[in-house]
Amino acid sequence: MANREELALIRGARAGRAQAQLDLGTLYLFGSAGLPKSLPTALHWLDRAAQQGSAGACQLIGTHIPFDVAVQSQRPVACWFEQACDDGNLRAGLVLAQLILGGHGGATPGPERREKAFRALEAGAAAGLAEAQWLLSQHRRLAGALTVASEAHVASPAAPLARPAPAPAPQRTVDARWLQRAAESGLPQGQLSQLDTDWEEGRLAAYAQRALPLARALVRQLGTTPRAASGLGAADVTLLSRCARALGAAAGDPDADGDAGRSDTLGAEMRHFFELAAAEHDAHAQFAVGLWCARMQVDGKRIAVGEGSANFKKAIRWLTLAGNQGLAEAWYALSRIYVKPEFSQRNVLDAQRYLERAAEMGYRDAQLECGNSAWRARRENENNDVRAVYWLQKAALQGCPLAATALHKIAPRCDGAAYTETGALAAYELGGAHPLLAARLELAALFGLTRAEALLLDVTAADQGHCLVIDIRGSYGRSKRRLVVIDSMHERHALDRIVRLFDGVDCGPSGPEGNYRQRLYRLKTLVPESEHAELGEVEAYEMAA
Repeated sequence: MANREELALIRGARAGRAQAQLDLGTLYLFGSAGLPKSLPTALHWLDRAAQQGSAGACQLIGTHIPFDVAVQSQRPVACWFEQACDDGNLRAGLVLAQLILGGHGGATPGPERREKAFRALEAGAAAGLAEAQWLLSQHRRLAGALTVASEAHVASPAAPLARPAPAPAPQRTVDARWLQRAAESGLPQGQLSQLDTDWEEGRLAAYAQRALPLARALVRQLGTTPRAASGLGAADVTLLSRCARALGAAAGDPDADGDAGRSDTLGAEMRHFFELAAAEHDAHAQFAVGLWCARMQVDGKRIAVGEGSANFKKAIRWLTLAGNQGLAEAWYALSRIYVKPEFSQRNVLDAQRYLERAAEMGYRDAQLECGNSAWRARRENENNDVRAVYWLQKAALQGCPLAATALHKIAPRCDGAAYTETGALAAYELGGAHPLLAARLELAALFGLTRAEALLLDVTAADQGHCLVIDIRGSYGRSKRRLVVIDSMHERHALDRIVRLFDGVDCGPSGPEGNYRQRLYRLKTLVPESEHAELGEVEAYEMAA
């Protein structure tokens, strides 16, 4: 309860006396025997004193009022922080920068106001204010990205979707330096931002070095509470999971997620991190625990373990949980478990189902295995070679050299016959009078077809989306079934156009193009240079007929 002197101050402050307002605001700022500490109430009275020209009120506001209280004020108070900042108050400059850059300083800040905010942050950062160092690194990086994007849009309005160029290297170095200093000062936001930066840029050794003390402190804190892992927040779970993965990668393990096989203290600590994170539904941690229970790497190879045997039942449970959260490698690991001879519930069909699920989710090794499996089974179903090319092409696009080599063997791109060069040129002249023949010549030039393949191919049936199935054995006995991969968007667009032209057209001998002899005669008549290519095709056709 306020005493007599405090009641007098309240009456004076309500009467509009500046000194009474300043004194009452100071009492609420620090609290007293009769008045509680209340920063919003202190800001109210100090603001009224500042409106009457009290420089002391501005300094108190700048020094003691934090950003979260200032932003909730009913009146704009950025002017008092600005006045205190101009008088050399670094903490006032920190809050002023937050108000300006956050859009809480009244009108939309112009370039001059933003530059003043950055100068205030630089002064606070140079003086050792950790929060200023962190804010400077974050806002400078954001402002640089926005500036580069704006300049790129102005310079090239016809291409608004072009990716903005990265910020200059010196500026990125300065931002990283301020962020590192904020993290070294112990600011939690700075530490988390530095960890995120290290993780995103692939500096796993640096991440492990910074994150390990935080993860150990978190585990010690959890050990004193009965809630254990249930007390973890989302950021804590991510910290534990990433720390364990970074420790495995920094130790030189080729499969960081699955590194739980070491019997030393660090290996046990990593497993504990993974178990805590897995209990809180972190997919990567669940994946790592599943591999540890199976005592294997992601490709199914056994790992050297100090003690214990594989528990496939637990492994399947954890890997299924990770897979259901979108982790493709978990389904791939499940497929490897189901083909293990020592697994009592070995099931090749389940293994194939999980393998295809991982491949559909984009896992490269699964796509390679699906392609090889389909190619091995081509004798059971002739169209399995089409599926093999589909998966191998996807794996090759992700940079798999084994898939690229296999794809070259399965579907080699043959050199075009001699007639295709002159035929491609003639296709432009024949487009009006003989559109189907012109389209076949263009198709031959694009995909290196022989003359017989170009003239007899059923274009619509041959298009499989990712490849062409060249099969004219029914009309040309000397030929063999083969595949041609569609390598580029140019080929895909050209093929779509040609397929639309042949839509609804009978490509057989009873169709508008006639039989092979008629097509060959038409080709030789319209493109005389083709007479010298592939001699003997008529005789072979007659023998096949």
